[in-house]
Amino acid sequence: MNISARQQDIVELIRQRGFLSVQTLADHFMVTPQTIRRNINELCDANLLRRRHGGAEYIDAPSINLSYDSRRISYPEEKKAISICVANMIPSRSSVSFGIGTTPEFVARAMLNHEDLTVITNNVNVAVTLSANPSNRIIMPGGVMRLPDLDFLGPHVEEMYRNYRVDFAVFGVGGIDPDGTFVDFDRPEVLVRAAMLQNCRTSILVADTSKFGRLAPARGGSLADPDMIVLNALPDVAVTPLLADSTIAAKLRLANEDSK
Repeated sequence: MNISARQQDIVELIRQRGFLSVQTLADHFMVTPQTIRRNINELCDANLLRRRHGGAEYIDAPSINLSYDSRRISYPEEKKAISICVANMIPSRSSVSFGIGTTPEFVARAMLNHEDLTVITNNVNVAVTLSANPSNRIIMPGGVMRLPDLDFLGPHVEEMYRNYRVDFAVFGVGGIDPDGTFVDFDRPEVLVRAAMLQNCRTSILVADTSKFGRLAPARGGSLADPDMIVLNALPDVAVTPLLADSTIAAKLRLANEDSK
């Protein structure tokens, strides 16, 4: 299932306000209540919203992430723009580590025609995607796979990333606090990301603007850490001053500008 631009906007509006009625949304988008109900039903079926009498509420459970499939269909056009931008930065015959999450998977898809990549990843979706090109070499950790996300976490994964010095590290985050702190849903996610960033020549954060202000309990790292920050667009005014800081602004790349 792919969600429409209006459905993406519905999720974002409800995320900001917690709950909105069907009538309020119908007035906002200038469509019928029946249309909004259909949109909400699909979003609830995808576990992006929760039904409440007269409307829908945001699933605000910061200790538990949305399912991988739900995240994969959220903001697909934004993730695609980011992925194309990053793929253009990384040449064939590079060594690249990929972190967990759907945006790194989108980047992997955009790099399918790159040749002779050495790929280090704990993200099974990335490994399967890039295995379609037989010129690539793919290195993964062992251990118990985390389901349904299809990834690996733990000390052995951190050790894997420490054993390689790659050209590029492509990673996402669960959320970004207003002060620029990275947050995730499990402490092992933070530790594995730190190992990635410590063992690469160029680190690239990939994030759509919905990650700004998104809550999660485990903190570690900040916008000051990556060498490059690739967003689909600037986020809302509340965090824009942070990105205007000269040190961070120098790292910033907007995928929507590259597509113009």
